[in-house]
Amino acid sequence: MKRKTDEVKQSTPTERALDATDRRLLGVLVDDATVSYAELGERAALSAPAAHERVKRMRRSGVIRKTAALIDPDSVKKPLLSFVHIDTKGWGMTPDLMAISSHHEVEEIHSVAGDTSMLLKIRTENTRTLETLLSDLFKISGVEATRTYIVLSTYLERPVQPG
Repeated sequence: MKRKTDEVKQSTPTERALDATDRRLLGVLVDDATVSYAELGERAALSAPAAHERVKRMRRSGVIRKTAALIDPDSVKKPLLSFVHIDTKGWGMTPDLMAISSHHEVEEIHSVAGDTSMLLKIRTENTRTLETLLSDLFKISGVEATRTYIVLSTYLERPVQPG
């Protein structure tokens, strides 16, 4: 008898919930992802090999998506941080609008609930560069309006926390 494949249950490795030790490891890695496994283990009360195995498991399962360097915006001449709300006609996340991600100044694109469709996080060299990017936004079909908020000071900016 032939069975449809969508009825056959796929065997997948069981995912284990994060425990307190995993969260301690993640807390250390969020602060400094360059620590050695020896130091990581010591700070999380594990041996270096045990810390390494747990980190490998969290990478495989997608808990740790990637490791990246956080760059000082001033050092790469992008001191101006702004958030841009985009009002669109219809559904906001169109291929045309998503093409704005090709601009390296665009750091984040979010679909949001509320009185706007999309929210962009943008870092630019100055207001002229920001104005050029906003001009490019208005060339996109469906974009009806934008509201731009320029950040004066940042008091807290951090990655996702494990706790």
